[in-house]
Amino acid sequence: MPKFLIEREIPGAGNWTQEDIAGITEKSCSILKDMGPEIEWLHSYVTDDKVYCLYNAANEQAILDHAAEGGFPANKITEVKNMLKPL
Repeated sequence: MPKFLIEREIPGAGNWTQEDIAGITEKSCSILKDMGPEIEWLHSYVTDDKVYCLYNAANEQAILDHAAEGGFPANKITEVKNMLKPL
C-alpha cells in the first residue's frame, strides 16, 4: 500500500495539551476504524504551527476523505517514494 506524508497547517498545534492530543487521536482513530483497511495512520510530528502525518493508504482520496470526515486540514499530500536511513 502506498505511503503518504500529510502536511496540516494548524496554528498553535505546538501548544496542544496532552488532553487535546488524546481527543484528536481518539477522533482520528474512530474515523479510521470506520473507513476500514484502506487507510492506516502510522505516526505524526507536531511543530509550532503544523502537524506532519505519515499514513499508509490505498490512494490520496482516502486521505482526503479522512480529513473531511474529521475536520482536519490536509494542506499538502505527498506520496513517499523511498526512505533514507542512517547506516
